[in-house]
Amino acid sequence: MDADSPVAGIEAPHEVVAPARQTLPMVFASPHSGNRYPGEFLAASRLDRLALRRSEDSFVDEIFQAAPGLGAPLIRALFPRAFVDPNREPFELDPAMFEDDLPSYANTRSPRVAAGLGTIARVVANGADIYRRKLAVGEALERIRNYYWPYHEALRDLVEATRATFGYCVLIDCHSMPSVGGPADRDPGAARVDFVLGDCHGTACGAVVMETAAAELARLGYNVARNAPYSGGFVTRHYGRPAQAVHALQIEINRALYMDEGRIRRGTYLPRLAEEMHGVIAALGGIDGTLLGVQ
Repeated sequence: MDADSPVAGIEAPHEVVAPARQTLPMVFASPHSGNRYPGEFLAASRLDRLALRRSEDSFVDEIFQAAPGLGAPLIRALFPRAFVDPNREPFELDPAMFEDDLPSYANTRSPRVAAGLGTIARVVANGADIYRRKLAVGEALERIRNYYWPYHEALRDLVEATRATFGYCVLIDCHSMPSVGGPADRDPGAARVDFVLGDCHGTACGAVVMETAAAELARLGYNVARNAPYSGGFVTRHYGRPAQAVHALQIEINRALYMDEGRIRRGTYLPRLAEEMHGVIAALGGIDGTLLGVQ
């Protein structure tokens, strides 16, 4: 089956591509490149498949596919972001989306919920409503139980195993961004640089991680911004604990570099970009652990 073809159901919520032997103190994660759409979700949506797919970080897992060969595991979600978003708190939910009451522990007031982009999104990236009808709360909780939590359990296990082996872990959360800011973004209508690196304004990783990634990308000729318009999502904030020897950096790649944004098709530059990520991965993997507080 073609890797780009959504299927009626999802046999597994995610995939871990592991190296033969882990030799780098790193984990790579692609939470938004999944493109396998459950049939019942497609039937419930007022949008066609292409419109739903514009919320994906399409092909990002391919851009970082060198990681396992260089000695670091790569975890990628197989389910799509429009179905359930693992780069959110587990229960960021909009009460207006549901026909019954949300549990008391739901976070209904986050900025992501207000934008329609909670754990279960109300809209796609361009602001169009996803659903024909209100959902049952049980349906949302089932998605979180069957897709969100298994992804995070696997990611946590990879991070903890890496830290146990090397004394620390550098987690790279891999994303793509539209080439122009959308209506719900901080930069609506603005053309974007090639890469945006986010470390939650210096709180999610040691400075050397940000500096190394920025320097290597600049050496390759790319324009790089830091923490604007993206400073890091839930994964970066949640896992990035430098005091506990876990350093997280979010990487956002301008989609215009490597794909046709309108038709969701690979561009001719994608293989070169993936090849260049070898150097970025190697540079990050070569950071002296003592600079990250490892004794």
